[in-house]
Amino acid sequence: MRIRLAHTSSFFSFAAAAFLLSISASAQPALPQLPSPPPMRHVAHDDRAQLNATKDAKARVRLTIELAEAHLTHMEELTSHKMFEQASEVLGNYLGLIEDAMRFIGGMPRDKNSTRDLYRRLDIALRAQIPRLAVMRRDTPAEYSLHLKAAEEFARNMRSEALDSFYGHTVLREEATQTNGVKNSLPENKRP
Repeated sequence: MRIRLAHTSSFFSFAAAAFLLSISASAQPALPQLPSPPPMRHVAHDDRAQLNATKDAKARVRLTIELAEAHLTHMEELTSHKMFEQASEVLGNYLGLIEDAMRFIGGMPRDKNSTRDLYRRLDIALRAQIPRLAVMRRDTPAEYSLHLKAAEEFARNMRSEALDSFYGHTVLREEATQTNGVKNSLPENKRP
């Protein structure tokens, strides 16, 4: 009887200890979820083969924009199906294509009209793609949406760079004189 009583009391003490440990474990705050790693910017092997096969600069930029559009559409599908990890990988392909296009156009002579046209074509494509990235970001959990926010900023910066290259040597920036912290809009010969 003593052995049975000893087993019963040890069983109850073990159950009580397990119960207390489970309560204390549930009372601890949950560890914050770490953000996912940023997508690796690269051009997929198939995309690179298609780009290298294209010899004309205009056709290459057009193909790059089409491939980027295809990746963006695929990202939208993956995001709508809540497949955020795969969408993040496709985002890396998209960013790699945009970066590759800017590098390709940047290696061309800036004074030619054809180069300016390529910059303008890329600018128009990016202008349409930035809002699509913003819509996806709103439907994405926080650990993945920060990468989409960074992609939006990257696309905006690439668009600004394309616009600066397009207009860079044709626009003269005039320094406006400042009077008491306010810009003076009158020409110099009409100022009081």
